[in-house]
Amino acid sequence: MAGRRSKLTAVAVALLAAAATPAAAETPGDDPVSRGEYVMRAGGCVSCHTPRDDDAELLAGGRALETPFGTFYGPNITPDPEHGLGDWTLDDFIAAMTEGRAPDGRHYYPVFPYTSYTQMKRQDLEDLWAYLQSLEPVSKPNRSHELYWFVRWRTPLMGWKWLNFEPGPFEPDPERSDTWNRGAYLVNALSHCAECHTPRNLTGGLDRSLWLAGAADGPEGETAPNITPDRETGIGRWSERHLTRYLEFGMTPGGDFAGGLMGEFVDESSSHLTNDDRQAIAHYILSLDPIEHRVE
Repeated sequence: MAGRRSKLTAVAVALLAAAATPAAAETPGDDPVSRGEYVMRAGGCVSCHTPRDDDAELLAGGRALETPFGTFYGPNITPDPEHGLGDWTLDDFIAAMTEGRAPDGRHYYPVFPYTSYTQMKRQDLEDLWAYLQSLEPVSKPNRSHELYWFVRWRTPLMGWKWLNFEPGPFEPDPERSDTWNRGAYLVNALSHCAECHTPRNLTGGLDRSLWLAGAADGPEGETAPNITPDRETGIGRWSERHLTRYLEFGMTPGGDFAGGLMGEFVDESSSHLTNDDRQAIAHYILSLDPIEHRVE
């Protein structure tokens, strides 16, 4: 019995040691397709463009996104010429990502986070485009949105943009470190954390006075917590190491694990990043001014 207990103890110690060791960094390769796959992971594309079904085809669309304005369905972004991006140009793609405008001139609903992607670097956009164009086309028709009557017309979106959209690329802060600026870029542009963790105003725009301070009615009806470093209502008691580990394994300092959309983000996005990028995110978030905002 003693020998069996020793073996079990050794296995447990080995498992704990493995969990404490950072996963191998998924550093992107030198070619545009490899870099673009990394951008796709950092940008959380899977969560909106791939249903949760086990047999769902990657980025072929159909994911339901429930909002107070109705249910949106993520489109097919494989290079299929009929249902995907097969007939698009690079300029079409960049206009969609940074201006929220379709090739035919229509305005996109802001459930598509172009409001954050507008800050993306041109090189990241070009690499992401190269990756998407490298995928096998999937001939899967897009599903029509199921919206309430008062948001079915897109013309008012011009006014919405005037009120809520600030286009333009990310501008690094020369007074801050490279790590801080990389974290700011990932949080605010590529990984668009505010789209879930910031409450919205009556028009559906982000409330900038409560930036990253949590939203009671987040995407798909989930509560998104306050991730500012407020010690009582946010994550001010976490260290950078805690947050870095959370982004890798989904485990909180208290031993709980991320679930719902955040669990999916860890599985499909942040766990695929390099450890340097996860550390940059943690460094930036914990440098922000704390905002006392209890989300219930």
